[in-house]
Amino acid sequence: MESRRVGRSGLQVSRLGLGTMTWGRDTDADEAAAQLEAFVAAGGTLIDTANIYGEGDAESIIGTLVPDVVPRSAVVLATTTVGTGGGRGSLLAALDASLVRLATDYVDLWQVHGWDVHVPFEETCATLATAVSSGRARYIGVSGYAGWQLATMATWLRREGMPLASIEVEYSLLEREAETSVLPAAGLHGVGLLAWAPLGRGVLTGKYRHGTPADSRGASPHFARYVGRHRGESSARIVEAVATAADGLGTSPLAVACAWARDRPGVAAAIVGARDSAQLLGSLAAEEIELPAEIVAALMDVTDSDQDEDA
Repeated sequence: MESRRVGRSGLQVSRLGLGTMTWGRDTDADEAAAQLEAFVAAGGTLIDTANIYGEGDAESIIGTLVPDVVPRSAVVLATTTVGTGGGRGSLLAALDASLVRLATDYVDLWQVHGWDVHVPFEETCATLATAVSSGRARYIGVSGYAGWQLATMATWLRREGMPLASIEVEYSLLEREAETSVLPAAGLHGVGLLAWAPLGRGVLTGKYRHGTPADSRGASPHFARYVGRHRGESSARIVEAVATAADGLGTSPLAVACAWARDRPGVAAAIVGARDSAQLLGSLAAEEIELPAEIVAALMDVTDSDQDEDA
């Protein structure tokens, strides 16, 4: 699998990352181990998790699998702290708790989620810098920030000699809001984008074209609302366009959607999650294709027209 630099930083990751949102809830430790082995065998390195996934269980599972299943040197561990606010004490305590669950002294990438209007951004920036200077994190990033928020943080941190490496946001053919301000700001400041939900929360795979499969996330009490965000008439037209492109290329809609997000300008990696190894192997098949320019243009036209209708 091809590796890329994350923005202008020295951090290198596989251009597909393994997401772990379902680990500890819908994916048990044995299945997680199978996914991890398959991902690393395919050349993948980036493992993406967060302190809230499975209420911490996802990180704990990773801590049992690395280095017992795969060597620590074979993976890039990235975790995101969510829900603690931007205060120094709460952020560092959450990072330390993540390190305990991950059974490691450091993470390769630590991201903080969400701009906190109640805490000076300088305090959040200083906390990120502390994580690096203390050895807890090799690189730092943010998650779920608007373009101006990213630019503000990146400017302060670069002045202090601790540049931001990454921003993680949702980005897919069904969710292109990142193109409005986040991607331009990221490009200007040398920050790489990690695209989560490149499959439109599973909708772009086409599995919901004729209903809701009983074993799908859309039928899960935990994820029904999560998937429902991208189910609707305009989304259905985009899904059909992706399916048509997949038929023409002799591949799956999943691979087309994943390859589109993976290869957008400014994207360092597309984060794919799976309930089981079979689903993951379907996502890894995207490595075998490069979308022709005319296919990319056609897909963009469909999504542009739907955005115009929604405006």
